[in-house]
Amino acid sequence: MSSSIVEVRGLSKQYGAFSALSELDLDVPRGELFALLGPNGAGKTTTMRMLMGILKASAGSARINGLDCFRDRVAVKRLVGFLPDEPVFHDYLRGIEIIRFVGGMHGLSASEINQRAWPLIERIELSDATEEYAVNYSRGMKKKLGLVCSLLHEPELLILDEPTSGLDPIATRGLNALLLEKVGAGMTVLLSSHLLDQVQKLCRRMAIISRGRLAAVGTLEELRQRANAESSLEEIFFAVAAEAGAQAASSQPELPSPES
Repeated sequence: MSSSIVEVRGLSKQYGAFSALSELDLDVPRGELFALLGPNGAGKTTTMRMLMGILKASAGSARINGLDCFRDRVAVKRLVGFLPDEPVFHDYLRGIEIIRFVGGMHGLSASEINQRAWPLIERIELSDATEEYAVNYSRGMKKKLGLVCSLLHEPELLILDEPTSGLDPIATRGLNALLLEKVGAGMTVLLSSHLLDQVQKLCRRMAIISRGRLAAVGTLEELRQRANAESSLEEIFFAVAAEAGAQAASSQPELPSPES
């Protein structure tokens, strides 16, 4: 078995002439909390959607536990829990009905769903909303509901796209503690986040994507050396992103002058 649960090679996604992701190579080691960083539009969500088999790659490959993320997407979903940036639910189902439906889709019995869901529901302080219709949920409540659903089948890999957006500081702190516990128990977590201080505290390794390309990957210390920055992840992030942007700009073909 490979030491990496996620293996991406030359992964690219084109929309006509626009390149959302270009020749991405990435490995996510098992049992780590790994961060995917980048400006808006850098390609983070595109990468996660291809890992989940929602999008088909234009070129390259993405594998989770050796399974092709698109061809074997049904099997991949048995191994992975996914929380998108904007979870979408059937508005006129209650929170608990959504949880039971998702658990049933994973083949869990009613008793298994209750045993697994309620400790999570209580821990993230969603118990008062389980009988409420999803249409009345705030963004933060939807994030909490989506997190419960993503963990129900006890996945080997948890993929979280901006998991703390919509959460207040107390809920964010609780989520961070939960993720560290899950990783300590052997789960792998791949997350994207704009909260660089959070990533610096939580993640051992991280990758920075800029303009659809991998700009840097490594531990915080390795990224410090790469960026010639001695302080925070924020400084490293801006240095690496600026360098990647300059390289991308210099590689663009020059436009002909009006006289030519």
